[in-house]
Amino acid sequence: MELLPSGHSDSFARDNLPPFEQWPELLLDGFDYAERLNAGVELCDRLVDEGHGDRIALIGNGRSRTYKELADWSNRIARALVEDYGVVPGNRVLIRGPNNPALVACWLAATKAGAVAVNTMPMLRAGELCKIVDKAEIGLALCDTRSLDEMVACAKDSRFLEKVVGFDGTANHDAELDRVALSKPVRFEAADTSQDDVALLGFTSGTTGEPKATMHFHRDLLIIADGYAKEVLGVTPGDIFVGSPPLAFTFGLGGLAIFPLRFGAAAALLEQASPANMVELIETHRATISFTAPTAYRAMLAAMDEGADLSSLRLAVSAGETLPAPVWEEWERKTGTPILDGIGSTELLHIFITNRPDDRAPACTGRPVTGYEARIVDDEMQDVAQGEIGRLAVRGPTGCRYLADARQAEYVREGWNLTGDSFRQGEDGRFHFAARSDDMIISSGYNIAGPEVEAALLSHPDVAECAVIGASDAERGQVVEAHVVVAAGVARDEATVERLQEHVKARIAPYKYPRSVVFVDGLPKTTTGKIQRFRLRDDR
Repeated sequence: MELLPSGHSDSFARDNLPPFEQWPELLLDGFDYAERLNAGVELCDRLVDEGHGDRIALIGNGRSRTYKELADWSNRIARALVEDYGVVPGNRVLIRGPNNPALVACWLAATKAGAVAVNTMPMLRAGELCKIVDKAEIGLALCDTRSLDEMVACAKDSRFLEKVVGFDGTANHDAELDRVALSKPVRFEAADTSQDDVALLGFTSGTTGEPKATMHFHRDLLIIADGYAKEVLGVTPGDIFVGSPPLAFTFGLGGLAIFPLRFGAAAALLEQASPANMVELIETHRATISFTAPTAYRAMLAAMDEGADLSSLRLAVSAGETLPAPVWEEWERKTGTPILDGIGSTELLHIFITNRPDDRAPACTGRPVTGYEARIVDDEMQDVAQGEIGRLAVRGPTGCRYLADARQAEYVREGWNLTGDSFRQGEDGRFHFAARSDDMIISSGYNIAGPEVEAALLSHPDVAECAVIGASDAERGQVVEAHVVVAAGVARDEATVERLQEHVKARIAPYKYPRSVVFVDGLPKTTTGKIQRFRLRDDR
């Protein structure tokens, strides 16, 4: 395997790619791009050249931005990065802030300048930021002025972070980066990057807390749009995207920036995306496509009043964890809008198996996105029998490349990405999620998938939320333990426990019922609403 000549003068990213023999096999047929490619240009200036300059690109913090305004804005920032802050192609630039147009402009600017963007969550603390900064050897951070304290504290402790520059996320343009950029011309000659130069580092830690940096090329940012977004979502310039996932996550970056910007559509960005706010955002902006997690869709259903008008929505995308059948059924019944469950990963950048508007079913993840292949394998990478649960192996046009990390050899085997998920494949070819591989419960020799038990519990009206884990048991090895948030007015007593246990026995195989039920006030979640089951295990 050979890479094209790099446009990076700072070779850090290429120097820290894994050895070629540890790469997944990349299936690039049908994804043909010019050798010299800059994703920042393709997602912004190219749209202006194609006549979309007057169309709305971004909505947020009280105003709208056209594609021409976004192009000019990001070009000015790119000039500032190069001329005033010394950024050269290949430098890593950290970008920190909530979901707002300024964050998108900074990300586009860094990409146009040929930098490797590292988008981070605004709630990370200095110690967490330092792990990212030091692993990626980041010298410059662009930070929303409302989130500067932890970033400045990180700079004091880091060996690499030399400069923290504030930008104004509130649209007032009253911060250092804004003032410098406003003095610049609106034209910028983007860096002459290669399609396989690294454009983005997506950090992920899983349950270990030790961050891994996934390395994504300029072409990868376009592949996820030209694959999933084009084929499955059928995005048009008339679409308006909304969602709750942070732009710091690749799920959010794809759904709320890359997908709309690739096709001349618009994104309405919300800094605080509570379920009620999501409903209001959809109504206000007549949004057509939403992105969020299953728990958020369930909460949105609860937050809707009888007068809620979501008729503008044509698609709802769910990812982050499996979508329980009761949520799928209630959403489609109550809104009439197709909800598409899918699975993606930071390592592969975005969704690679999904339901489709004309091919969807409850309790089903669907079929591979065009360009991807999937198998269910055992620990020796042999295919398991159809219908049996095994490990999900995927390959396609994107794939895992960790930055200088021994864990690369665990994620990629024999050219396939092992996602860490347990799945089964039905006779119809559809893939069905069982559990995260480390969430499988083995009780008296039975393999029990926690999400299946959760779905059964959620179908009972007494259950508002739940999460299922395996609890150690001297006799059975493990037993199913359900952590349950009951609906308002439901007693947290033994009668409720027995009622829920009998309900589960009636819905699924009786051996899968929760022998332990723990009533809780709430469940630990990520900022995107994904339940953190590992914390329930750790707290035992």
